[in-house]
Amino acid sequence: MAVTLDPQLLEILACPSPDHAPLRVGTPENPEADALSCTACGRQYPVVDGVPVLLLDEAVLPPGARSGPAVPADQPPAGGPPSEP
Repeated sequence: MAVTLDPQLLEILACPSPDHAPLRVGTPENPEADALSCTACGRQYPVVDGVPVLLLDEAVLPPGARSGPAVPADQPPAGGPPSEP
């Protein structure tokens, strides 16, 4: 069964990961799935009884994705670059 959300609500919902990208209904594999998928990181958030569960801990990571927060490409990982001797 496909997710039915108010179009205005869907327009303002965003992925809770650091990139805050828009969400789309369904998953890439199943557009009719009861889930919302992030257009950037690919995380899939369940929709339970018509309510999106936008918690990173509840998200399903796409195949090949690493867990943990996303780090923008132009930003060094936590701890910064290695120090020079």
